[in-house]
Amino acid sequence: MGDSKQSRTFDAIVIGSGMSGGWAAKEFCEKGLKTLVLERGRNVVQPKDFTTTNMMPWEFKHRGEIPYEIQKENPVVSRCYAFREDAEQFFVKDKEHPYIQDKPFDWIRGYQVGGKSIMWARQTQRWSDFDFEGPARDGYAVDWPIRYKDIAPWYSYVEKFAGISGNKDGLPNLPDGEFLPPLDLSCVENYFKDFVAKNYKDRNVIYGRCAHLTQPKQIHFEQGRSQCQNRSLCQRGCPFGGYFNANSTTIPWAEKTGNMTLRPFSVVHSIIYDDEKGKAVGVHVIDANTKESIEYYAPVIFVNAGAYNSNLILLNSKSKRFPNGLGNDNGILGKYAAFHNYRASIHAKYDGFQDTKSEGGRRPTSAYMPRFRNLYKQETDFLRGYALTFYAGRWSYNDQSGFGEDLKNNLLKEPTLGPWSVGSGMMGETIPKETNFLSLDTEKKDDWGVPLLKINIDYDDNDEKMIKDFFEQMTEMYTKAGFTDIKTNDSKQAPGLDIHHMGGVRMGKDPKTSLLNKWHQFHNCPNVFVTDGACMTSTSTQNPSLTFMAMTARAANYAVEQLKKREI
Repeated sequence: MGDSKQSRTFDAIVIGSGMSGGWAAKEFCEKGLKTLVLERGRNVVQPKDFTTTNMMPWEFKHRGEIPYEIQKENPVVSRCYAFREDAEQFFVKDKEHPYIQDKPFDWIRGYQVGGKSIMWARQTQRWSDFDFEGPARDGYAVDWPIRYKDIAPWYSYVEKFAGISGNKDGLPNLPDGEFLPPLDLSCVENYFKDFVAKNYKDRNVIYGRCAHLTQPKQIHFEQGRSQCQNRSLCQRGCPFGGYFNANSTTIPWAEKTGNMTLRPFSVVHSIIYDDEKGKAVGVHVIDANTKESIEYYAPVIFVNAGAYNSNLILLNSKSKRFPNGLGNDNGILGKYAAFHNYRASIHAKYDGFQDTKSEGGRRPTSAYMPRFRNLYKQETDFLRGYALTFYAGRWSYNDQSGFGEDLKNNLLKEPTLGPWSVGSGMMGETIPKETNFLSLDTEKKDDWGVPLLKINIDYDDNDEKMIKDFFEQMTEMYTKAGFTDIKTNDSKQAPGLDIHHMGGVRMGKDPKTSLLNKWHQFHNCPNVFVTDGACMTSTSTQNPSLTFMAMTARAANYAVEQLKKREI
């Protein structure tokens, strides 16, 4: 067939191979669809390309640190906690892929097969009806076109395949899932858990649910994965497949069907819309290496490029029918972008449990407190709420005081155990607003001829009030629990460093105020689906990746049904 149009025609095209794109590929390929998966970065095969995964600290040239020159050239990505020498190969460098910050925004990206699923923090919580019903109740966004009952079976579906460790907690605001056994919390984490349960009827501290194989099932062995070894080196990529990423699960699962064509180094320029046919017919790709322009065709297209890149592609998909971007009749494409507010944290000491310490075994998770503000009624001067982490550890330290001989002698002394350190970080819900938006620069383009993305996103008064409440509530709880030396911190970091990028192509019931329907189809271009973070109508307070996966599996199975009926 050579380079004929027929050879470039598939049953489905998936743009992106990460957290959600991998699921679209798996579902399509399992159902027998010849599927093209486009990835703008390189291929990463587990475990071959996890090159640092078994290296010891002394084997790194800079002992894990990023050299100053690289930090200076890449100020945005250098602010990410996981951008270290052992994982820097998985992160996009600022210098290589610029964007325009109309307001400060830290856009953390991973351009490779697997995307950011290689480096994610692996925390997984379901949404509840409190989250899906929130916008309709509070009036701060448009109503979600789905509810928890619509997505619940798909949460179960992806949890069983991915492998999620957790407890059955029985909380209405954080539904239980299909769980593998939990790991242990530390004694101080358990102490705080019990303290909160006894003193606060509306608050719960639970084990932090996470995508780790604590006790693999047959489905995980079939994927070629094995038990999590608690190494806590996950950002390097796991040679055991002990945590969920696309490289060890969905992508190879799709590949073994024989129905997947994976094309790395494929920069998606735009989606091709046929004015005569009245639908999208394919994707315009620029080869990342040769800069060659290529077109691929399929009757159904899933956009899973990562929330803001998905916005970029859709804004750049212009036609006679859609001069302002695909599906953008109402002019809201790129608007109502949102994120999670991670600025606030609190730390303290605890003098109890002096006969224990936390050295030795490492865990990939700690404790978690689900949102408790404004659940049943509006009780604060801000909308919505926040979730928070809780960790406690006790470690040995060496005396590093003095100079010269004194310093040497102090370092040779037996290590001393410090007090227990405790801390919490806030994950606050931000309100999607029209003034938080993404757009394309009219002049500047990247090396592949794609317009640069402009990001105009900021905090608001609601965020400031939420931070204040977090400090007040946590200081009260910490004080009552007997913690001392309590210190609050507002990092003042720019939006985006949470890496939970969402919005811009929101779902809704009304085509006048939303872009996607309840199946993630464009209201006015129903053979194009968006199921990554771009589709989110609101953000809630949960880590969003599990929801992206469940939504994608649900939408992909619906798309297959519609294709069979010839309705798209």
